[in-house]
Amino acid sequence: MTTRPAPPTTPEPAPAPAREPGAAPASGAGGGEPVKLWLCPNDGLAPEVAGLLAAHWLDAQEQKTASRFLFERDRRQYLLAHTLVRRALALEAGLAEAELVIWRSARGRPFLRPAAAGGPRGGSQLDFNLSHAGGYSLLGIVRRHRIGVDVERLEDRDERAITTIVRTFAAPEREWVAQAADGPARDRRALRVWTLKEAYSKARGLGLGLPFDAFAFTLDDERGVRAFTPPADDTARPWRFVELEPVPDVLVAVAVPADEAQDPVLHLGYGFPWSRAALRSFPLPRPVGGHPSALPA
Repeated sequence: MTTRPAPPTTPEPAPAPAREPGAAPASGAGGGEPVKLWLCPNDGLAPEVAGLLAAHWLDAQEQKTASRFLFERDRRQYLLAHTLVRRALALEAGLAEAELVIWRSARGRPFLRPAAAGGPRGGSQLDFNLSHAGGYSLLGIVRRHRIGVDVERLEDRDERAITTIVRTFAAPEREWVAQAADGPARDRRALRVWTLKEAYSKARGLGLGLPFDAFAFTLDDERGVRAFTPPADDTARPWRFVELEPVPDVLVAVAVPADEAQDPVLHLGYGFPWSRAALRSFPLPRPVGGHPSALPA
């Protein structure tokens, strides 16, 4: 196994600037590329296969992190999630999995270090985000922008955890959650708000540095974001928010900035991404938030 020095912590790079309306996309910019999601259950890759791939693909820091887990189930989750990241990014960037260099910003957000000349498929324009919960790993990939994703399974949160989560929300969100009947209906509303907040915060690269009561979502009762009240430092930019339930009681949220160059389509793959085949397509919803003049048509 060839190892490399641990990737250094570095300031988070700025995303590629959005092109002007009517302008041609920059070389390798991937204008019009859809948002890509991969949802992989823990049993989507046999433990011995995940271990073998990890031994060849993960860098020295990832190997070190994997060795620190006390419980085997947690180590397997980590290995599956990080082999998933490298495999899916390799498909998008056109590079070998072991050649990808993943760095972390000062706030701990991972990002792909640009390869020389951007890579054969515009790898310098790729951003990704990872989430795992309830036996699932969720990976989001987008070009030219930032992306944030979150996954939650309803049965993983008890009443005390749900109560703690709801306390972090803005007042209108707390009121909306409280309107649902106690039990699964209220839990579902709480986790819908939570996953969207997590996805947005991760897309911003702020993590726990962004108070969850500083911004608010107005949601349809079943699914979908009707309105978004952003925090004070993000009032000009519109966003697209996606809610999915690809597996019963497994909630997925995605946050991406919106612009005219973006193909309003999301592609979802299930299982380990051995190839690009069998991706389901979903339309991205209309943008919300931001100044009206900034909203794409």
